[in-house]
Amino acid sequence: MEYKTEVIINAPRDHVVAQFDDPDNLQKWQEGFVSMEHIAGDYGQAGMISTLKYDNNGRKMELTETIEKRNLPDEFIAIYEAKGVWNRHENYFYDEGEQTRYVTNTEFKCTGFMRLFTLFLPGMFKKETLKQMNAFKAFVESAS
Repeated sequence: MEYKTEVIINAPRDHVVAQFDDPDNLQKWQEGFVSMEHIAGDYGQAGMISTLKYDNNGRKMELTETIEKRNLPDEFIAIYEAKGVWNRHENYFYDEGEQTRYVTNTEFKCTGFMRLFTLFLPGMFKKETLKQMNAFKAFVESAS
């Protein structure tokens, strides 16, 4: 399953990208974020592997993040994996003066029980991506 989402952030691209690229900011806009642990590769660069931990009201989740491409301020591409879920997330930042157009291309591949969600509730994934993007937008705009 693949889809595209976008939001306009009322802040210049340099500011948006600086907020996106700072791992200390993850807890400020990602719901349930607990920690990020560097596992392998050069920190912040293509090939880096990290473990991301979340706790949403007792529902714990652990993801492995692999940075595929880091070409900021233009793009950041990463792969996220968890049990039954593989997700490639492309992030693009377009300079529009005092605003930034933040665009994502997302691909999900699921197995087992999770595959049922992609078949019967594909809109749920896009809705969650937009929720995260809007949380990031709100954070960046409040930090301007």
